[in-house]
Amino acid sequence: MSWWLKIWNSSIGTKTIMALTGLLLTLFVLVHMVGNLQIYLGPEPLNAYAHFLQGLAELLWVARTILFVLVVLHIISAIRVSWLNRVARPVRYVKHEPVKVGWAGRTLIYTGIVIGIFVVYHLLHFTLGVTDPKHFSLLDEHGEKHVYNMVVYGFRDPVVAGGYILATILLGLHFWHGVSSWLQTLGLNSRRYQSLVDRIGPAVATVIMIGNISIPLTILLRLVNPAGGGE
Repeated sequence: MSWWLKIWNSSIGTKTIMALTGLLLTLFVLVHMVGNLQIYLGPEPLNAYAHFLQGLAELLWVARTILFVLVVLHIISAIRVSWLNRVARPVRYVKHEPVKVGWAGRTLIYTGIVIGIFVVYHLLHFTLGVTDPKHFSLLDEHGEKHVYNMVVYGFRDPVVAGGYILATILLGLHFWHGVSSWLQTLGLNSRRYQSLVDRIGPAVATVIMIGNISIPLTILLRLVNPAGGGE
């Protein structure tokens, strides 16, 4: 474990942990979004996808545990990096002029905290069915969970849909600066690639915001409706 402590106790090591966990979580969000977008293919594809994941049983919980560890490491390393930066610069500048860091970059820690709170709600909503037990218990014609209708009925509530839309916007802002920052930490910050790296964060953030926001928005607008013609 001494090698781990050496990495953790160094500023570069902590930043690398934050970068690697950030990138892995970004990949998960993108894959998760693609899976959720199957709602536009209709009830059967989305339900089949959800039942496939549920059928993985133990493997699914292993994946969830790994995701939980990644989230915890990312949060702790982000807090530690912020603390190390403050310790390294205990005296404020007489004239503070942020350089090449926009609003999204300066609020990474705050958007991260809000996103963390939202993830807990998301798990209680769609994974555990605590906040919406009525729709969580819906079954399809095969006697399995009707995930499609659960999502549609869930987002018919303007407050719930609005909360998801707001959380997705904050997630996008987090990725807007975060992805490019993580790539730079991993060494892709040469002049040759700098312009490309600077564009990756905004591009990923835009894709995630458009993809994820479209689901509750189209449901609210009644463009996506429950299976079986229910209202």
